Amino acid sequence: MQNGTIKKLVIERGFGFIAAEDGKEYFFHRSGTQTDFDRLQGGERVSFQIEASPKGPRAGNVQLAGSPAGAGRARAARPGAGGM
Repeated sequence: MQNGTIKKLVIERGFGFIAAEDGKEYFFHRSGTQTDFDRLQGGERVSFQIEASPKGPRAGNVQLAGSPAGAGRARAARPGAGGM
């Protein structure tokens, strides 16, 4: 896993850029996040994996630094849903 900081987000288009500790900048898409994309903010520390794409390397499996894999993906149960 690599580490970096969210440099820019384009929420309405579903993508952003990460400034990595290796000095490079990586594109990422909302589908490659393990955290609720709409709650991400510029300047947050993240960890990610570098993936190959037709347009070059990009970030995948993006998650807030220190978050376990899959955190933020679980949805809270709606009141009155399921069970009893």
